[in-house]
Formats: sequence, C-alpha cells, structure tokens
Amino acid sequence: MAEVAEMAPPRRRFWTQLWFWVIVGIVAGIVLGIVAPAAAKETKWLADAFIQLIKVIVGPVIFCTVIVGIASLGNLARAGGLALRALGYFLLATIVALTLGLIAANVVKPGVGFTGEPTQAQLDQAAGQIQQSHQDSGFVAFLTNDLLPKSFLGPFVDNKVLQVLVLAILTACAISALAAPLRKRLVGGVEALSKVIFGIIKLIMWLAPLAAFGGMAYTVAVFGASSLKNLGTLMITFWVVCAIFVFVVLGAVSAWAGFSILKVIRLIKDELLIILGTSSSESVLPRLLTKLESAGASRQTVGLVIPTGYSFNLDGTCIYLTLGALFIIQAGNETLPIGAQIGLALLMVLTSKGAAGITGAGLVTLAASLQAFGGEFFTPEAIAIGIAVIIGIDRVMSEGRAVTNCIGNVVATLVIARWQNELDRDRLRAVLDDPSLVAADMEYHHGGGSARDEEGDTVSLDKDESTDRDDREAVGSGTR
Repeated sequence: MAEVAEMAPPRRRFWTQLWFWVIVGIVAGIVLGIVAPAAAKETKWLADAFIQLIKVIVGPVIFCTVIVGIASLGNLARAGGLALRALGYFLLATIVALTLGLIAANVVKPGVGFTGEPTQAQLDQAAGQIQQSHQDSGFVAFLTNDLLPKSFLGPFVDNKVLQVLVLAILTACAISALAAPLRKRLVGGVEALSKVIFGIIKLIMWLAPLAAFGGMAYTVAVFGASSLKNLGTLMITFWVVCAIFVFVVLGAVSAWAGFSILKVIRLIKDELLIILGTSSSESVLPRLLTKLESAGASRQTVGLVIPTGYSFNLDGTCIYLTLGALFIIQAGNETLPIGAQIGLALLMVLTSKGAAGITGAGLVTLAASLQAFGGEFFTPEAIAIGIAVIIGIDRVMSEGRAVTNCIGNVVATLVIARWQNELDRDRLRAVLDDPSLVAADMEYHHGGGSARDEEGDTVSLDKDESTDRDDREAVGSGTR
C-alpha cells in the first residue's frame, strides 16, 4: 500500500485540468469586457451564483473538518496548544500587515491632490455599505455579534464562519470527552458525512471556469475609475504592498520553516486562479483543506488553522484597511497624526477579525472601522464620500485581498504544523518539488477533470490507491 501511495499519479494533459479551464474563462471574460462591455456587465451573476453555491457548503465543511481533526485524536490539551499558537501567529501577522499598509500610505501618499468626485450611483452604493456596517463596535460587540452563535443552526444559515467554528470546537470537545468506542463511531459518522459534502463540492467546482468568466468580464466592463491618477496609484500601491508582504514577509517566514514561498504558490496555483476569477477566497477553502493535508500537514492542524484563519488571519484585508483609511484622509486634504494612525491600526486589529473572505467584505469592514474610530477625522460625510470614491476599484483590490489572504493562511498552516511537530517534512518537500503528487487526492475529493494515462485512457482513482494519507495522520509519523 505504502509503495503504491508514493508512486506519482499519471500525468494529466493540461486540457483535462481545472486550472486550464479557469484560465480560459478569465481570458474570455477579459475579451468580452473589452469588446462588449454592455453584455459583460450582465455576466456578474455567474460568479455570484458560484459563490452562493460554495457558501452553502462552507459551513458544513468547516464543521465536519474541525470535529474530525480534534476529536479523532481525543487530545484536548494538544488542540488547545495548537489554537493558542495559531492565534499568536495570526496576531503577529495582522500587526505586520496593518503596519505595512500605514507605511505605504505615508510614503506613497496616494490620496494627496485628489480632485475627483464620486458619481451619484457610487454615493448610493456607499450609503448601502455604510448602512451594512452600522453596528455596535468594541470587544463586547465582537463577542456577542461575531463570535458567539445565537442558535445552533443560525451560523449555518447566515454563513457565519467564525460562529460555525465555535460550534465545531464545542462539539469536538464534547465528543473527545466520550468513551473511546463511542467517540470513534461518532467521528466515523461525521467523516462519512464529510465525504458526501466533498462530493457536492466536486460537482460545484465544474462551474468554476464559468464563474471566472463572469466575474472577470464584469470587472473589466465596469472598471471606469482607472483613468483617475489617484485611484490608479492606490490600486497599484495596494498590489505592490501585497506582493511585498507575500514575497518578503511570508517568504522569510517560509524560509525559516524550511520551504520556499515560490513553491507554495506553485502548489496552490489552481486555487489562486479561481480566486482571481471569482474574487472570493471562500470558494477554495474546501480545496485547501484537502491539498494541505495531502501535502503533509496533520488533519488536526489543517482542520483548525485554515477555518480559523479565514476570520483571524486576513493579511490582505489588513493591508487594505490601513491603506484605504489613510487614502480617504489624504483625499479629503486632511492629515492624521502618527499617534492617531497607530490608534486606528490597533482598532483595526479587532475590526479586521470579523471580515469574511468574500467580495465586498473588506469595504464593509473599512466603513465599520472608520465609524468606530469616529471623531474629527472621519465624519459620516467624509466616510460616505471616501467609500464612494474607492468603490470604483474595490473589486480589483478585492482580488488582491483574497489572494493575499489565501497565501497567508496556507503559509500559516504549514508553519504552525511544523511548530507543532505535526508536519511530514519529507512529504511536503516532495509535494513542493512535484505538485502532481497531490493530484490523486484532489481528483478524488474535488474532481476537475479525469486523470488520464499516457495513452489517454481514463484512470480509475480509488481512495486506497490515491495516497496512503491515513498513515501520515497519526501525530509523530513521518520525518519532522
């Protein structure tokens, strides 16, 4: 079995793989957006429908994955240590990302000299974003509104990722306290349910190329603010800072942990392409769970760190928050003292934790942060105008946020797994050198095209033949 598991899966031709068709969808969307912008504006529903379908199963995926990851070992002390280390890592990453945004805004000053005026449509849309973000702020409000569920089924209905995570942890703790035979039966039942959910995901992922087509066509068609110098500077600055964070900050962290950030990006290229097309990191969460576990991280680490990171480790969103806030200040010909900037960044350490990985969440979080900060710097009128100005390029920046968030959570999972001594480093090294080693697991759980042998015949991918992953799930297996 082990010898079969270590064999590389048959190489698939590129036109049978998901990433190829996502690229086709993105390119076709760009062409349609340029050639027929009026028609392209009507394609956004393709991306929205795909994200809506993904959101249906995100909650159940997190719930089942976390329960299996924690309860299968029956070791709450180890799970608690893992959670504390993950939160500590997330806090440090958040502070670094927020600081980079502040530094970039003060160095580049993208809002200085801004003379543009938002359209009435943008003002109306901004009013809706501000209304959506108008809620109580502060630590207590975060606990009662964002962290603690009000009912057991409510978080699944409302797609509250953080609340689903709380329910999953509580359920896993309760199952872990049961006698071993009963615990194993319950974990087995949850794991069986997760196989059904992953079967649903496999069907939904066939729609990813269409979603990429619709999302990119809409983005190109409505991107009318690119002629404004300041907005263009803001957009470029944001993407450059995200690149610095990924290749310098995360690159250094990855090097310390013993792997290459460039190889990690190559490993998750399919997921990054889907994010670029759909502007949503939620759309690839189930795929990341499978891919990282197949790459050598323990099930417990992957099951806890990835879902938690989707609420607590949003590096791209943090860069966007401080950069966008200072852009609004600068565009209004105002200045914000360094002390006040630090205070705003500290506030955003909290407000950034409620942002989900879907399009527009960063904009709502920015409005909420400015309202919470309040005072003489951010009047309701200034917030409305500032948000209205940024709306024109928010979708392009949303893609940057989602991509950076995704890479940040992948690196966090691998680093924390190594920190916990729950990373099969030989397996990870092999997968990073040859990403096709995870193809069988990805095919089994998510589809994306039939595997084919050299003659073009379809290869049957049985779970037992895809990978000997169960032997790697036990803590302490493999080379650490």
